[in-house]
Amino acid sequence: MNQQQLELIAYLREENRVLREQLGRRLAVRAKGLGSKVLREVATIVTPETLLAWHRRLIAQKYDGSSKRGCGRPRKSAEIEDLVVRMAKENRSWGYRRIQGALFNLGHEVGRGTIAEMLARHGMEPAPERERKTTWKEFLTQHWDLIVAADFLTIEAWTRRGLQRFVILFFMELSTRKVEIAGMRRVPVGCG
Repeated sequence: MNQQQLELIAYLREENRVLREQLGRRLAVRAKGLGSKVLREVATIVTPETLLAWHRRLIAQKYDGSSKRGCGRPRKSAEIEDLVVRMAKENRSWGYRRIQGALFNLGHEVGRGTIAEMLARHGMEPAPERERKTTWKEFLTQHWDLIVAADFLTIEAWTRRGLQRFVILFFMELSTRKVEIAGMRRVPVGCG
């Protein structure tokens, strides 16, 4: 078969499916009122059993709510989930029940299990583990006055021996930005 014949067959199959679907619905609705005895005498395209089966399928589809629902309860809104995560981050000692109470005070009724699921989705642990761990931001805030950065820099300077390269080690207190030079050494030629 050539390409045009294949496309023609595909079209006719689709047309047949659409017609069966449309006519099936219309015939099924009309057939239900007649009953199977009269249909046996009148129906020529399909059997009365097929017509009544189509009608049963229509009724089942009408009252089938499975496409409208998912499994379980619907999720809480993203705003409430963001609020739960924010409360847990800002109050690391708060457990699920404490967060639940705070939400209730704000007019939101959320279950303890739902709060646990929300925090788990965001990779957050229960309160005892959250409370024990220090975030990087908290660590820096708590130790800011004690943190010192260290680095090297190189400079080129003219000396009696000509242009020389020196390496300088320095430290800087982050809280005050005070810089102290710890040492300076000439780099031998050919070493960088």
